[in-house]
Amino acid sequence: MGLHTMNSKEENSFDEAYERRWIILAVMSLSLIIVVLNNVTLNVALPELSKDLKADNTDLQWMVDAYALVFGATLLVMGALGDRFGRKPALQLGLTIVAIVSGSTAMYATTSEHVIMARALMGLGAALVMPATLSVVVVVFPVEERGKAVGIWAAMAGAGAPIGLLVGGWSVENYGWEMVFWLNVPVIIVTLILGLFLVPNSKDEQQRPIDLVGSLLSMAALISILYAIIEAPNVGWTSLETLGIGALGLLFVFVFIQWERKTEYPMLPMNLFSKMGFTMGLIAISLAFFVMFSFMFTQMLHFQLVRGHTALEAAIRFIPLPLGLMPAAANSDKLVAKFGNNNVVATGLTLVCAGMLLFTTVEVNTEYWRIAITFFLLGVGMGLTMAPSTTLIMESIPENKAGVGSATNDASREIGGALGIAIGGSVLNEVYQNNLVIPEGLENYSEMATQSFPAAMRIGGDLLSEGNMIGAELIESARLAFMEGMVASAMVSAVVALFNAIIIKKYMPGKKI
Repeated sequence: MGLHTMNSKEENSFDEAYERRWIILAVMSLSLIIVVLNNVTLNVALPELSKDLKADNTDLQWMVDAYALVFGATLLVMGALGDRFGRKPALQLGLTIVAIVSGSTAMYATTSEHVIMARALMGLGAALVMPATLSVVVVVFPVEERGKAVGIWAAMAGAGAPIGLLVGGWSVENYGWEMVFWLNVPVIIVTLILGLFLVPNSKDEQQRPIDLVGSLLSMAALISILYAIIEAPNVGWTSLETLGIGALGLLFVFVFIQWERKTEYPMLPMNLFSKMGFTMGLIAISLAFFVMFSFMFTQMLHFQLVRGHTALEAAIRFIPLPLGLMPAAANSDKLVAKFGNNNVVATGLTLVCAGMLLFTTVEVNTEYWRIAITFFLLGVGMGLTMAPSTTLIMESIPENKAGVGSATNDASREIGGALGIAIGGSVLNEVYQNNLVIPEGLENYSEMATQSFPAAMRIGGDLLSEGNMIGAELIESARLAFMEGMVASAMVSAVVALFNAIIIKKYMPGKKI
C-alpha cells in the first residue's frame, strides 16, 4: 500500500485497516460532510439571526466569513501538524472542537460577537478535520483503488454544499437558527466513536522539525489574501484597503516561497509545483470552485427573492446538482483509465461552461426544469473535475506530506470559492445598479434600493402593504435588474470554465503524473 514510514505495530494496524477500508472511507466522508455543511448552513439562518440577535449586515457577513477565513488560513498549518503528530488525533481533536463550540453556541449565544467568535473557532476545528480525512483515505487504500476512493471523497466534498443548504433550510424553518448548530453535536459524537475504533493513525515517522516560520508565513499570506477577497465587494476592488492587504498577502506568498526553498525541513516543498499533476490539479479545482460558489451564491437570492420561495424550497431546487455530481465523481476513475485525466477533467469543465451558458438564457418567468438542467450539468462537470484532479494532486505528494498536500488541495478550493463569490457578486451588483430603474416618486429610496437588491424588494413590499402600488413597479424593476446581473455573473463563470478547460486539456498529464 505504499506505507513506507511505519513500524511493525503500525503495519499490523494498517493491515487491519485495509480489511475495513471502505468503512473507514464512510467515516471520513461523514467527517468531511460536517466540515462542508458548516461552510453553508448558516447562510439560510441569517434572517433569523438578524432578528434574534439584532445583527446588522456587517455582523451577518462576518458570521459567515469568520468560518471561511480561519478555515482557509490555517489549513496548511493544520495539515502539517497532522503529518507531524498523527492524522487521527488531528481528526478527533478537530471534530471535538466543532462539537463543543456548536453546542455552546446553540445554548448560550446572545450576541452577534458570540456567533462570530464561535464560527472562527469552528473554522479552526474544521481545518484540522478536512486534510486528515483525505490523508487517511490515501494511506489506507492501495494505489489501484485510490482513484475510486478519492472519487467518493470528492463526491462528498462537492455534494456537501447543496446538502448543507437543505439541512440549514429545514432546521431554520422548523426549529430556528439554533438547530443549525445543534445538528453538529449528535453527528460528531457518532463520528468520534466510529473514528476511535476504526481509523488507524498515520504520521511522518521521521519526526521532522515543525517549520514554524513557514507556518506563520502561510497563515499570514492566506489571511491577507482571503480577507482582501472577502472585503473587496464591500469596500471596492480598487480601494486602498483591498489593494494594500492584497499586496501584503502576495508579499507574504513571495517570502513564504523563498523560505520554503532554502529551509531544510519545508512545510510545503516547492518542488511539488514542478509536477504538472500537482499544479494543474490545483488550478482545475480552484477555478471550478470559483464557478460553483459564484453560481450557488446568486441562486439562493434568485430563488428566494425573485421567485418567492422559502429557504427550504430554494434549497430543494439545488438537488439536481448533487444528483449529477455524486455519480460522476464516484465513477470518474473508470473514465480516467480509459480516456486520461486531461480529457476527463477538460470534458467536465466544458460541461460546467455549457451549464453556465445555458443559464444566460434564463428569465424571470423561465420554467424551473430549464434551471434544473443547468444545476445537473454543473454537478456532472464538477464531479468529473474534482475527483481526477484531487487524485493527481495526492499522487504527486510523498506520503509523509499527505496532510499538507491535502490541505493545499483544500486551500485551493477555499480561495477559488471565495474569489467566485466576491467577483461573481461584484459583477451582479454592478450590472444590477446600472440597470435598476427607480419609479417616479421613489427618489428618496433611490440610494438604498440601488445599493441592495434585498433592500429594494423589502421597500417595494412595505409600500405595497401600505396600499402604494408604486411598490409593485419597484419590485418588478429590481427583479429584472437582478436577473440581468445574474446572467452577467453566469457569463463570467462560463468564460472562467472555458479558460480552465483549455489549460487543463493542454497541460494536465493524461495517464501519468
